[in-house]
Amino acid sequence: MTAPASILLVEADRRFGEAIAQQLAADGYRVELARNARHARILASGTRPRLAVLGRLEAPRGALSLLEEIRGDVPGRVWDRRLPALVIGGGAVELDALRAFEAGADDFVAMPVGYLELRARMCAVLRRSARDPEAQPVIEIGPLRIDPLRRAATLAGRPLALRRMEYELLLHLAGEPERVFSRTELLRAIWGYRSAGSTRTVDTHASRLRSKLGGGEGRWVIGVWGVGYRLR
Repeated sequence: MTAPASILLVEADRRFGEAIAQQLAADGYRVELARNARHARILASGTRPRLAVLGRLEAPRGALSLLEEIRGDVPGRVWDRRLPALVIGGGAVELDALRAFEAGADDFVAMPVGYLELRARMCAVLRRSARDPEAQPVIEIGPLRIDPLRRAATLAGRPLALRRMEYELLLHLAGEPERVFSRTELLRAIWGYRSAGSTRTVDTHASRLRSKLGGGEGRWVIGVWGVGYRLR
């Protein structure tokens, strides 16, 4: 029998946090509820959560500051920088979602959010993170090399400093390097969006990934007008 997923929920609003924690527990999840970043560090050091759900925290940057700490590389760290993270934002503002993804979020959902939608998004993030990297072979496309086990990529031997979602986008495109993926496909597969809407998330990440791949041979991350992107 598979053990229930352990969720670290970080939420300063006691009422909202306890309500979500109780619903998750009723659905079989093991939930640790933290009130602030310090509390979250203490809980993370004693458990190995499979997912962090980051809600409203202290000003000025709230959850983004904690998320950058999780993704950072500092001595004496208590976080696994690969820990999947879902951010609950304060409103349906596209800029808030973009900032969360840039900081390393695996998904973003705006308030107000119903429990069923939140749970569905959490399940999608958990499914994506559960893919066994050891079952994925190293991908080599010309001078580009992607190692899923190490979550690392090089181009002509040069290490690529990729953010989490830039790496996920590259890995997804490399799965079928000559296929054109629509923006909607990429949003659903990588970010868990249900529809494309007006977001520029894919275009922003594709542009940054293209810049980081610009020092090697050939052309990479090619935009197909009106459709989406392919690798080469």
